[in-house]
Amino acid sequence: MFGRRKRLSYNLGQSIQLDTKLSDMSFTVFDTETTGFSISKDDRLIEIGAVQVEHLQVTDRTFQTFTNPNRDIPESITQLTSIEQKHVENAPTSFKAIKNFFQFVEENQSSGWVGHHLNFDRLVIAKELQRASYSYNEPSTFDTFDLIDYLIPACNQRDLEEYADIFDTQTFERHRALGDAMTTAHLFVELLKRLEQQGITTLAHLLRLKNGKVQREIAMF
Repeated sequence: MFGRRKRLSYNLGQSIQLDTKLSDMSFTVFDTETTGFSISKDDRLIEIGAVQVEHLQVTDRTFQTFTNPNRDIPESITQLTSIEQKHVENAPTSFKAIKNFFQFVEENQSSGWVGHHLNFDRLVIAKELQRASYSYNEPSTFDTFDLIDYLIPACNQRDLEEYADIFDTQTFERHRALGDAMTTAHLFVELLKRLEQQGITTLAHLLRLKNGKVQREIAMF
């Protein structure tokens, strides 16, 4: 039982009109690294990375922070991410890090969050805030896998780097929050450009696609 939770009040750009063109929108592409996948139990956040996408371009505005998980980082995670205990021991708490991330989102007037298999990262944010007895209003969220699934129906779920190769986009440092956010951002921009060729040009169109309400056409490669 966490009791009554306070709410983080940040303007996350949710008032954007549905007919806004995707080329006029601002998105925050982000990724998290954790001590493991049991985030609802013992595992904790150790890094957040984000990059801003505007006007169908990846900008140079980025965000990165380690967080102190108040527990040991398993050797397997260090081998995967190169994040060691020394990187997090003096880092801010997850709550402080998430507040700073929200500030980045707000300062960039973001109208939505983007990620690759984003549900995990959303869960990480929600659980860490819950542990601090906070909740928040989540902005619109978009998963690159949903866009890929539209463009390549019945495609098997693959690694982010494999999709970057399929769509001929840049790959950055893997299994690090900012590197994976950058890789996802470039992939996301390419996916939006291909979707535009099929008439998916507004926020309303993108939300309908996300909810499975857009009729699939032949992907344009």
